[in-house]
Amino acid sequence: MKDVQQSLEPRALEPRASEARAPERLIVGISGASGIVYGIEALRQLRELGAETHLVMSKSAILTLSHECELGYAEVCALASRHYQNNDIGAVIASGTFRTRGMLVAPCSIRSLSEIATGVTGSLLSRAADVVLKERRRLVLMVRETPLHAGHLQSMLNVTQMGAIVAPPVPAFYPKPEHIDDIVRQSVGRALELFGFEAKIHRWGEEE
Repeated sequence: MKDVQQSLEPRALEPRASEARAPERLIVGISGASGIVYGIEALRQLRELGAETHLVMSKSAILTLSHECELGYAEVCALASRHYQNNDIGAVIASGTFRTRGMLVAPCSIRSLSEIATGVTGSLLSRAADVVLKERRRLVLMVRETPLHAGHLQSMLNVTQMGAIVAPPVPAFYPKPEHIDDIVRQSVGRALELFGFEAKIHRWGEEE
């Protein structure tokens, strides 16, 4: 009876062997929402951290880049270890056997959010996100949209129930930012720490 009772008690989950051996590797998706600077900053911070990055940008993201940033598409791709066309469904990041820490979508448009929430993998970006979810890896979506209607909120609820983390880039003002870059770095650093990376961010209650 004692053995049966012990078998019914909850136990701490051990990390899977694939997770324990996961390399310093992250997929970075950039979709077409305003705020492409978040994706670019993520690539820069991950490079400083020595992480291997795999980049995929949607067509809308490339259009947004031309409006919001002085960098060209090739220059953004050069910040990543590897990059892929969004229609390259045969890319390594479309397979669950390709081990990563997960995927960050920064920024994440409502269209990309909706595709991920419904399991519609019509592009490499949404397929890679779907793979991350099915492999029980971490997916962080920096959703950029406001105001939100019920459909948007429902999609956020759906992806959260599937295991993703919805992390809108809400600015923090307690670090007393002096420039927009300060706000962007803090927001991106907070997102990267969700994957276990040690980002350089301001922490509440801790001295410089």
